Amino acid sequence: MAKQSAGILLYRKIHKSIEVLLVYPGGPYFSGKDAGNWTVPKGEFIEEEEAPLAAAIREMEEETGFRPEGPFTALSPIKQKSGKIVHCWAQESDLDVSTILSNTFELEWPPKSGKRKTFPEVEKAAWFPLEAAKKKINERQIPLLEELQQIIQG
Repeated sequence: MAKQSAGILLYRKIHKSIEVLLVYPGGPYFSGKDAGNWTVPKGEFIEEEEAPLAAAIREMEEETGFRPEGPFTALSPIKQKSGKIVHCWAQESDLDVSTILSNTFELEWPPKSGKRKTFPEVEKAAWFPLEAAKKKINERQIPLLEELQQIIQG
């Protein structure tokens, strides 16, 4: 069975336009990259152990320090290039990106050095207008943005 992730796509309305919150992964593998590397705050879960929406809320809190509260709008699941299925919910909210607080992970860095370093799971978060977000986000997640736009604009 394919791995699964769940996430929350926060959005806000600013002067009749829509902005979405995206996060940029921490760690050395993404350093210096930009377009195509931003993502919806999300993470893996095991369906037998956790409901997808509960996992999405947990992951949002772990990656940003923000615990979203409903109502949530379910978006259609998407499949990442790796085959992982991503379940996502949209939620209208606002978040001061200067206050995000991410959990961390440990990694041997540089590779084969025997040295372990700690990195934040999320390096930064930012609000983007929808069209700009489509250029920043992982290309396989663009359908989430398009579906959100259809829902909001009717």
